[in-house]
Amino acid sequence: MADAPNPLSVHDSAGGFAGLPPGGLITRAVRRGRLRRVRREPLLWLSGGPVDAPAAAYPAPAGLLPVLLHDQYGPERWWQDEDHVRPDRCSDPDDHDAETVLRDYWNAVVPDPEEGEEGVELIAPFGRSWPGTARPGTPAAEPRAAADAVAGGLLARGWLGGGPRLAMVPARRGADVPAAIGWCGPTNHDDDTARVSAVLRSWEDRFGARVLAIGHDRLDLSVAAPPRTLAEALPVAAEHFAFCPDNVWQGSGTVRDYAAEALTGEAHWSFWWD
Repeated sequence: MADAPNPLSVHDSAGGFAGLPPGGLITRAVRRGRLRRVRREPLLWLSGGPVDAPAAAYPAPAGLLPVLLHDQYGPERWWQDEDHVRPDRCSDPDDHDAETVLRDYWNAVVPDPEEGEEGVELIAPFGRSWPGTARPGTPAAEPRAAADAVAGGLLARGWLGGGPRLAMVPARRGADVPAAIGWCGPTNHDDDTARVSAVLRSWEDRFGARVLAIGHDRLDLSVAAPPRTLAEALPVAAEHFAFCPDNVWQGSGTVRDYAAEALTGEAHWSFWWD
């Protein structure tokens, strides 16, 4: 069976997309298809200038999903070297099981016994063994409504800097967008972003999470079914610590404090990798 065509490959870049601001195609070497062969083709469509509305407010052409890209120095530098996007080195999210990925992450970052009481406190109330994934959340809003509200708030507060760009990415679901563009933000934690997308798929399913914005080393999600209590937030916090330990190491300090401060009742999940 032939692979589905990249919807950007048939796009007339001079004509633009109806309803979208002026922009153009970014072309890179990518891995696509069942055999994951590397070939050069359009990676994404990118607006030529900043936008001031959530990505979902713009009409997405068939086969493309919207996301905001932001960078202190402008996302143009992402295409100028190989430190920012490497779609040629990503596997397929279909190849990975989210819980297996999270277990691997947890085992890699959980404190060694030699760290003593400090290590115990870091991950309390959990021990060194992987505690398993959290139960699905109870929806507080429709995913689209939550995404619009959170994204609007991020833009209003300047959370995404002064010039986020609108991107349209060939992907089957929003969780796959980071892998589809070969985003290298978590490269110090995992250099195969398809594994990151596998976890995001699970959060889409369990918590109504949606990918809103991608920065050089930051990822912002909306959550339609966030944990409502500390008891519900703790197992989610364990997943977040495994997924992005810098959120705890360089943030709240412990998994318990992170659950209370960043997760309980919070419809915005933000991740930053050092």
